[in-house]
Amino acid sequence: MAVRSCRLLLLLLLLVFWLLSGQVLQTLSLTIGINYGQIANNLPSPTRVAGLLQSLNISRVKLYDADQKVLSAFLNTNIEFIIGIGNENVSTMTDLAKAQAWLQQHVKPYIPHTRITCITVGNEVFTSNDTVLKSNLLPAMQSVYQALVALGLDKQVNVTTAHSLDILGNSYPPSSGSFRQDLAEYIHPLLNFHSMTKSPFLVNAYPYFAYKANPNTISLEYVLFQPNAGVPDPNTNLNYDNMLDAQVDSVYTAIQAMGQTDIDVRISETGWPSKGDPDEAGATPENAAIYNGNLLRRIAMNQGTPLKPSVPIDIYVFALFNEDLKPGPTSERNYGLFYPDGTPVYNIGLRGYLPLMSSSSKRMANPLEILLL
Repeated sequence: MAVRSCRLLLLLLLLVFWLLSGQVLQTLSLTIGINYGQIANNLPSPTRVAGLLQSLNISRVKLYDADQKVLSAFLNTNIEFIIGIGNENVSTMTDLAKAQAWLQQHVKPYIPHTRITCITVGNEVFTSNDTVLKSNLLPAMQSVYQALVALGLDKQVNVTTAHSLDILGNSYPPSSGSFRQDLAEYIHPLLNFHSMTKSPFLVNAYPYFAYKANPNTISLEYVLFQPNAGVPDPNTNLNYDNMLDAQVDSVYTAIQAMGQTDIDVRISETGWPSKGDPDEAGATPENAAIYNGNLLRRIAMNQGTPLKPSVPIDIYVFALFNEDLKPGPTSERNYGLFYPDGTPVYNIGLRGYLPLMSSSSKRMANPLEILLL
């Protein structure tokens, strides 16, 4: 009798744990931002992707364009969008009339049924060698902002751009973070714009890149959010137990060094590849699962950085799918959480399904359940 009671108690505890885990996962999924790239020839339709993201309860999506098929597929889904203006169109956007025309075509028709909350003008522009492009970035952002004001949308749609961490001249220790001197003439007025419009400063932060470049000197535990002694900042005595925090605080310090203290830093991309070339150290499914799994747990805990512990980091994970047409090393095509058929590349803590389309084009749930934990 006592043995049976113990077994029943154990089963009850396991059931409670399972239910609580489900609640944690549900809460976790509600806070995830995801990058939805489409440089591939085998991805599911946007309508099916909308179903997948809804089943995962992912409520924030970042695009690299303003694909009308995607925005139409997400009508009335309550999913929040960052949309993008590509580098090839930045110079065009310096013309206010053309910026207004772009908004009339790519934003106005979808609001409020598709929740567009941010427009990125260009991506990693300051890593380009194109001085004209760099010079046109801020005028383009200003034109898009002015066009939003004219449409009465400036209070609900931010204007920003996303930066590579290569814009930093110094990143260690975080308290000594600074922008490259050759970019100061561009970044200083850009920060004034962010301060004036209350828009976020976006960075694409990849501890993976640092580890790949120096696998013998950088601790894998440090970049994967695993237990480690941490790296102290000798100027502040703050201890950093992961590289992502250190990268974000370096950006905050660089911004403060230019006189701004009221600009939010947000991570527009971060992730870890599940496959790479022989010279791409650490690009494995195991490491990708550890990095993104720990990242999502961190998001769920609403943690800040050592420099700003009360300010949770806003993060968009890169990326939703593996993209088979991306150029560059093998890793570039293997950042996805999912394969194009909707199966997980590795398990990290979300549940959902990729809908199938019946012959009559009606949506039907795929019995495949994505269980990631």
